[in-house]
Amino acid sequence: MDKKLKDKLLGMARERITDDDPSHDFEHALRVLANAERIAKEEKADLDVIVPAALFHDLVNPPKNSPRAKYAADDSAEITKGLLEEIKEYPAHKIEKVYLAIKSCSFNKGISPELLEAKILQDADGLEATGAISIMRTFASTGQMKRPFYSKQDVFCRKREPDSSEYALDLFYTRLLKVGERMHTKSAKKIAKRRTRFLNGFLKELELELEGK
Repeated sequence: MDKKLKDKLLGMARERITDDDPSHDFEHALRVLANAERIAKEEKADLDVIVPAALFHDLVNPPKNSPRAKYAADDSAEITKGLLEEIKEYPAHKIEKVYLAIKSCSFNKGISPELLEAKILQDADGLEATGAISIMRTFASTGQMKRPFYSKQDVFCRKREPDSSEYALDLFYTRLLKVGERMHTKSAKKIAKRRTRFLNGFLKELELELEGK
């Protein structure tokens, strides 16, 4: 991608992404972009699509317990499409690919896209939902949603179905530990495997600490 165009997109993202949610702030967008560029290099994907899709995938970000949360990806895609249409330097024939990539990015939708750049965006965003960063993001969101850290009756969901709307730690079992299974690209699978090992290590340490060891 042309450096001048990339810098312009970075500036637009910095202006529009709010900092009221550290799980979905501008730094999150930059990390997703870095993940996506790394994967795209190996997969020989189109950075003209990857860069704006990664930067703008979370432009609309209601709280996860909001009724509007399920529409966030669609809303972000629509806004991004409008923004790109106003940039004369951006290749107009690639806007639809950016739109489709963002629409299919959401983990909760369970979409398996055909477009390579959409697969890469899913992988790049998914890598934010596993490993050390994912733990930080989980508990940042938990503070905003005022959820307990875990269920006192069954911390590790051994006798009940996990409910991440009620307990922060349950998100490990509904999402964080499952992300690696849904990766599309070889490079993302490799990264996710290492990060998943870290998550399992964290849970083992947490259990020891809760046992007073």
